[in-house]
Amino acid sequence: MGAEILLVDDDPDLLKLIGLRLSAAGYRVKTAESGEAALAQTAISQPAVVVTDLRMPGIDGMQLFEQIHLQHPTLPVIILTAHGTIPDAVAATERGVFGFLTKPFDPQELLKKVAQAVAVAGQTRESSAGGDDAWRARIVTRSAKMEDLLRRARLVADSMASVLILGESGTGKELLAHAIHAASSRASKPFLAINCAAIPEQLLESELFGYARGAFTGASSAQQGLFQAADGGTLFLDEIGDMPLSLQAKLLRVLQEGMVRPVGATQSVAVDVRIVSATHRNLEQMRGDRSFREDLYYRLNVVALRLPSLAERREDIPLLVSHFLTKIATRYRKPVPTLAPDALAALVAAPWPGNVRQLENLLEQAVALSTTQVIPLSLIRHSLDDSAAPLVSFEAARRSFERDYLVRILKLTAGNAAQAAQMAGRNRTEFYKLLQRHNLEPGMFKS
Repeated sequence: MGAEILLVDDDPDLLKLIGLRLSAAGYRVKTAESGEAALAQTAISQPAVVVTDLRMPGIDGMQLFEQIHLQHPTLPVIILTAHGTIPDAVAATERGVFGFLTKPFDPQELLKKVAQAVAVAGQTRESSAGGDDAWRARIVTRSAKMEDLLRRARLVADSMASVLILGESGTGKELLAHAIHAASSRASKPFLAINCAAIPEQLLESELFGYARGAFTGASSAQQGLFQAADGGTLFLDEIGDMPLSLQAKLLRVLQEGMVRPVGATQSVAVDVRIVSATHRNLEQMRGDRSFREDLYYRLNVVALRLPSLAERREDIPLLVSHFLTKIATRYRKPVPTLAPDALAALVAAPWPGNVRQLENLLEQAVALSTTQVIPLSLIRHSLDDSAAPLVSFEAARRSFERDYLVRILKLTAGNAAQAAQMAGRNRTEFYKLLQRHNLEPGMFKS
């Protein structure tokens, strides 16, 4: 089981031939006979690499590349064509196409280019099969948005670049920071985290930089700070937007010089620390009103990763429910409970202002209070806010989001078209026409 390759060509014989060669090389191959079908496939699950013909009816290879890169800018695309010229190849690579091969192409050249693309995408054949996925094991998802985010996180992990993780409270910013550390060459070194909003300014300075003996009343011995303790590893600065301005200046100096001076000390100490920071605040606005230093902002925001809210990844809710119920039941030493179908539907429909953290807390409360193996809707309703609202109706969804809407409900129903049509408020005939319009088939979701 190797990395997944999406092969796109309107010639079924060529699809079969190239697919056999890629399969023989150890890759998992999915095929699509049009650009429209390929977009539907990438909405369901992201491959490691897309290999597409250039000339196709409807959406051609370059249009497919452009639409893929609007949603998934790090997904490598290789274009095959019998009509290729040197100017075509130059133009394609300048626009970001990973590779451009002219038919008839050397099969070994194609395999070499695919292997290069898989490596660049941050996957190996073994990692796609699960052998090297330990770095992200704590992140439970099947959401295309999350998979794209994790792909970018994997790419940046091995660099020295500072990472700024953005997202609402409760979306899992520390989990992502830990995953980046685990995927990096620093994984064997310490990962230390501190919440900049939870500690008073003077204490935060001592926590970060340490202090010398006698630096203040009660400092009977020298104390190492987090920068020194994390030397060689990663320091996660959570809620960096709440750091006081005076401390921001001291943090900037440490990042610029790679040296830290403990409070009350006269000598600086060299440190080698990778910084990952996070905030739910709007740092752009804070930079504008001068409540956050502009120079520190650019130092921390080398690579920005934005975590989607739970409402943006509702297809993950059943998966997260199963994960949390198992985890909580193990801690409580109880049999793993299940949710009544209408209770699960209520969770999928809820607004979740507190995101994944709120979902976990709600499920823990439900497990603690439940007297049966099946958690009923009444218990879930009691824990949910009164503002809980149902999933938006199909009629209210904008046409440009039709495919995302259909993918979401087909994932939630595991490909049950009748149930999905009912959720969408359409009869089955209309619903199948919508699926056909977006090249979606219920069978794609049954696995």
